[in-house]
Amino acid sequence: MTEQILFLTGKLAEKQLNRVLREISCKDFDWEVRQLGLTVAALMTADMIERRLTNLSGASRILLPGRCRGDLAQLSSHFGIPVERGPEELIDLPRFFGKEGRIPDLSTYNVRIFAEIVDAPQLGVEQILEKAASYTADGADVIDLGCLPDTPFPHLGEAVATLKASGYLVSIDSMTESELLHGGRAGADFLLSLHEESLWITEQVQSTPVLVPSRPGDLASLERAMRRMDSLGRTYIADPILDPIHFGFAESILRYHQLRKAYPSVEIMMGVGNLTELTEADTMGINALMMGLVSELRIGNILSTQVSPHCRSAIREADLARRIMHWAHQENSLPKLVHPGLTGLHEMRPFTQNDEQIRELAEAVRDPNFRIQVGRGGIHVYNRNGMQIHEDPFEFFPGLNLEDDAGHAFYLGVELARAQIARQLGKRYTQDQPLDWGCALPREEEQMNDYQAAGVTLKRKRERP
Repeated sequence: MTEQILFLTGKLAEKQLNRVLREISCKDFDWEVRQLGLTVAALMTADMIERRLTNLSGASRILLPGRCRGDLAQLSSHFGIPVERGPEELIDLPRFFGKEGRIPDLSTYNVRIFAEIVDAPQLGVEQILEKAASYTADGADVIDLGCLPDTPFPHLGEAVATLKASGYLVSIDSMTESELLHGGRAGADFLLSLHEESLWITEQVQSTPVLVPSRPGDLASLERAMRRMDSLGRTYIADPILDPIHFGFAESILRYHQLRKAYPSVEIMMGVGNLTELTEADTMGINALMMGLVSELRIGNILSTQVSPHCRSAIREADLARRIMHWAHQENSLPKLVHPGLTGLHEMRPFTQNDEQIRELAEAVRDPNFRIQVGRGGIHVYNRNGMQIHEDPFEFFPGLNLEDDAGHAFYLGVELARAQIARQLGKRYTQDQPLDWGCALPREEEQMNDYQAAGVTLKRKRERP
């Protein structure tokens, strides 16, 4: 039996919603559009919908506009059928119904993120716990305690024991054998980094070693250390070391490729921080590219850092990038149109409506409230008195007649500035909403925008390669 979906909307969006649904031409369901007498659909509340929707016309599901904040559980209970939210923008409705590829499930991944607390010796145990909680919330799987040269770390053992008691996986990152040994005896899960001359430490502790070359670029020494661990029946992770750009970057990529080709099943680590930290460029793109390489080479572990100010969201970016790449690999598809969180500056579809559609909306407005929309032709500001289109917000002022309304002028100034930035960068602009900067947002704002808005489920679930 064909599903019957009832779409609720407002007066302004009714015509365009009907047009989009006709264009979808979906054979999977029948549909009816019902506008409930409100100009703007986002203003609908659960109580209002209950009062105004008196005839379901045989619908088996009700779909609300994405910005409608009504209580879905309350509405579903009242009407006795599922009530759901659609996407926030009509342009995204085809994809919502699977007409532009399946909605990706990003709940799984197969790369473990080691997040390094680089200044651990200079922090107290409570401060280390705070950073560990923050990094884990951003997506870290292992908390790495970074030791510093010629810097005592007298509370190393206490820090490891406290982190372990709090449920964290812990690694020690040090060039000093005594610190590695101490951390291993305190219960660290991993030791970064051992080479063939320091493998004796593995005889003293049960920690999993991350093996590196004895000298920069010496892949043969790494392979000897790997063979030694194999002979002892010990698990390990191999790291050929990623070098910064102009200091061996291309050669180091080749080493990872050679190692994977020679050892198809070995666990490998890549320290992406040597690229994100030491390249003054936005880290979202770097993380996306490196996680694509990690996916192709089946590298199961990365070491990420957040030291430089421009790297302050690197862990969050790596977390989303690993999920995107894992899903794309499983689907044998390009990592495109999966999730917008790594497009902090430019978006795939910045304009939700074309200029003609904006003009249609403007002609239907009958109240004095100003609407602001961004199109290819410029910034559009309109109300019942007409529409202005400019590129520069200052050009609007003479025609808005706001000299005696400071509050309204301030509000429109803020919104027009947002609209101008969005148009210049190719980002989506939605009136009364902050611009979405993807993973670069502080975590609290990111939660407000919630991955669920993109139809994505994120859970802490890891699949091994």
